[in-house]
Amino acid sequence: MVAYTASALKAELNERGWRMTPQRETILNTFQNLPRGEHLSAEDLRDMLAEEGEQVSLSTIYRNLKLMARMGILRELELAEGQKRYEINQPSPHHHHHLICVRCNKTIEFKNDSVLKVGARTAKKSGYHLLDCQLTIHAVCPTCQRSLLPV
Repeated sequence: MVAYTASALKAELNERGWRMTPQRETILNTFQNLPRGEHLSAEDLRDMLAEEGEQVSLSTIYRNLKLMARMGILRELELAEGQKRYEINQPSPHHHHHLICVRCNKTIEFKNDSVLKVGARTAKKSGYHLLDCQLTIHAVCPTCQRSLLPV
């Protein structure tokens, strides 16, 4: 996994027969400048861009989020059931995983290098090029556990 710059994205897009559009560069820059631990849905991204005066259609955002996730630039996460969110795919040592409460959707990020090492080793052994390796644990947080207890 490599950290992407606009020029690296442009080169990879050109290699695949696509071009670097202003919208793609804007989306990449937005994710690169997000505070660590922040995840955006397509709608969040559209609203954020609109606040900055950038008018990008939701369909363009969806298409580019999917493309950048397939390229390994973004990580596609399903943190709450049926709701996809995205974040920049950070190389080690910033690579992380998610622990999600299935009741309140509270999300905790955690690091575990062994998960990434197993993923990388498995991909390499099978001749694959690793783009992302993520572990998502669905659980019930302590607060929600307390609310489940009989009174």
